[in-house]
Amino acid sequence: MKNMKHNLKRKLMIGTAVSAIAAATAVSAEVSDAKVSVKAMADALHLVMDSDRSVYTKKIVNRLVKKEKVIKASEHFEDEKALVLPAQMFRFGSEMAAKRAEKLDDVNFSYTLQSLWPINKQNAPKTNAEKAGLKYVAENKGKNYYTTEKLGGVNYFTAVYADTGVAPVCVSCHNKHPDTPKKDFKIGDVMGGVVIRIPVEG
Repeated sequence: MKNMKHNLKRKLMIGTAVSAIAAATAVSAEVSDAKVSVKAMADALHLVMDSDRSVYTKKIVNRLVKKEKVIKASEHFEDEKALVLPAQMFRFGSEMAAKRAEKLDDVNFSYTLQSLWPINKQNAPKTNAEKAGLKYVAENKGKNYYTTEKLGGVNYFTAVYADTGVAPVCVSCHNKHPDTPKKDFKIGDVMGGVVIRIPVEG
């Protein structure tokens, strides 16, 4: 009788384990087959990027530089023992993400911060899509620009999102910089754009 109970219990445990494995496999298959539109992916990526950058700009740089005046922010942050500028922080994050993505087979995207009025000429738009996108978001406040383009034989979904001056430190830094081509930015103005590219099948 005791052996029968033990065997029954063992069979139940095995049955439960098999069911759990089957359920997990089914869920795994569902997850791997789940589809997200490329536009939704780009929008989600930008939401995270924009939120992180806004928090850094408002709660760290603007607070410590403009309000409390305890430290400055500088493009030569290492030499001057200063805070990294928000645009530099964004670029460093982009470079790190690109490097880490190289090790992930299913993760492939890039993002850059560009402007029609760049302080650093390397941040000027280069492709027709970048130029059209930056012009569009500057002229159509609150709207994003979406297109497809072919670069180096690869088809890309390209999205451009407005980058606006969210804090006094943003506009004052740009307006006072010796290399700036535009010196009259105000809070809320479009100062550039975030360009996100995701490769797609042709």
